[in-house]
Amino acid sequence: MTLRDIMMYIESEYKVINHTPCELCGGEYLTEDIQVAFIDDVPYDLCACICQNCGHEKIFEFSAPFIEQKQSNKLKKNLN
Repeated sequence: MTLRDIMMYIESEYKVINHTPCELCGGEYLTEDIQVAFIDDVPYDLCACICQNCGHEKIFEFSAPFIEQKQSNKLKKNLN
């Protein structure tokens, strides 16, 4: 993936978050934190969000295909 592809992919994650209403009050989510995590050796972007109206917290999980295997091994080592 090129840098442009990666940026477009991450932008699409924010679009999903911005178009997902809070399941409690219908408000909008704001992103508080983003982390990379490995679930069954697959990289994911985990976006911790909070509703700006009621404070409900939600974690969005997106696959992270832009993290290559070499980067993946290095990240796993750093996370452990």
